[in-house]
Amino acid sequence: MSQEPLDSTPTASGCRTERPRRGDTAQEPQQAGIELRNRQLAHACVARAQDVLIDRYRLTSPQEAFDLLRRTSQRLNLKLHTLADAVIRVPGPDADAELWFPGRTRYSPPPLPDGVAEEAGDASHGAVLKGTLRRVLHVTQAGMGNVQLAECGMLRLEKHTGLSREFTEFFAFVEDSTTACGRAVSESRQVTVKDMAVTDVLDDDSRRAVLRAGSRACHSVPLAVRGGPVLGVVSSHHELPLVGFTRAQLSELDAVGRQVGRWLAWHRHTRVLDALEYLHAAATAGG
Repeated sequence: MSQEPLDSTPTASGCRTERPRRGDTAQEPQQAGIELRNRQLAHACVARAQDVLIDRYRLTSPQEAFDLLRRTSQRLNLKLHTLADAVIRVPGPDADAELWFPGRTRYSPPPLPDGVAEEAGDASHGAVLKGTLRRVLHVTQAGMGNVQLAECGMLRLEKHTGLSREFTEFFAFVEDSTTACGRAVSESRQVTVKDMAVTDVLDDDSRRAVLRAGSRACHSVPLAVRGGPVLGVVSSHHELPLVGFTRAQLSELDAVGRQVGRWLAWHRHTRVLDALEYLHAAATAGG
């Protein structure tokens, strides 16, 4: 099966699905509801960050807070939702502090797995996620898959291939463990769903969505430092039920998950904190 280009549409889990035919309106009300939910969830994280900034820097309006987030996002080449998550998640600076992170020690990025480093090229955040997805699909011999990041208490899709818009919008945000990716996060381990049609991992709505998409099996790999929080998940989707994977495949996937997890942790503690430091300087200078 040929692969579609890797996309970064904010959606989650994933597979190829048949788009509704023109004139087929049976799915339209449900689809409209899903799109509304996605907009609300995307807005909620940014809105929470705006509230934090208004309170912390005594800003005059949500628009002023949003402008500060947007300028910082553009200046530091960091996605707005990732910056918003950091504003909410990271403890704020001391009152009247000139620097948010005084004395912070910087360190070099950890090595990426074989196959990912070659794909990543300049080692930008998006390139690393893209290379990770390709590597996992190579190991699992799948043509469909996606990468999600853990932000604002949810999994948010960042990269995908072989997935239709209908399906990726359904799984744009995953908030619970009734999916393979959600289970991989909650249990911090690889999760294989050998047959979507009969598994008890999925809730009914998710089962209908994946089967409609043509996905009969899924394997999810957590991206995490050993003993640390899961920072993301990469999942492969398969057109036929799975028997399982060899010990060598599972070992390689585990190594990929841990190495990329270390890289994501480095990114959070360097480039994301750089963005917060810039935001703090801009906000205090403006004050």
